[in-house]
Amino acid sequence: MALKDRNDRDRFSTATRIRLLGEQTAARVYRSQTRRQARRSRLTGRAALLALVLCSLVVALAYPMRQYVSQREDIADLKRQKLQAQQRVQQLRDLKARWQDDAYAEQQIRQRLHYVLPGETGYTMVDPGAAKQSRAEQGTARRPWYINVWYGVDKSDAAGQ
Repeated sequence: MALKDRNDRDRFSTATRIRLLGEQTAARVYRSQTRRQARRSRLTGRAALLALVLCSLVVALAYPMRQYVSQREDIADLKRQKLQAQQRVQQLRDLKARWQDDAYAEQQIRQRLHYVLPGETGYTMVDPGAAKQSRAEQGTARRPWYINVWYGVDKSDAAGQ
């Protein structure tokens, strides 16, 4: 019984209480540090999971986004082509309207085909430097159309001989 009394006395003594209080406090501090570390590790796991989900979303959306951007570029190109085609149509309508004017048509016929009205005398000026060149060396774009026709006839006639 003496041992039991001694334990009871020790249990209720101030020194024993302070020592038990210190042990309890140390245990609480240790538990709170362990909880903080556990929270940190959980947050790190959550952060890793979140990063994995975000990376998966980026990978999953990369191809559709590339397709979307590519299609938007194609649409912009088609709009540009449509605008150019509309401008070309307008230019051709203007040209057609000009050709409906008899004065413009007459001017172009005289200039391009070297036609003259009855009673007029037509002249063709030949550059002396160009006259020295052979017909084959002259560019077909710089010659009137009828010279190109006669050149083609002469060339085919020469090939038959």
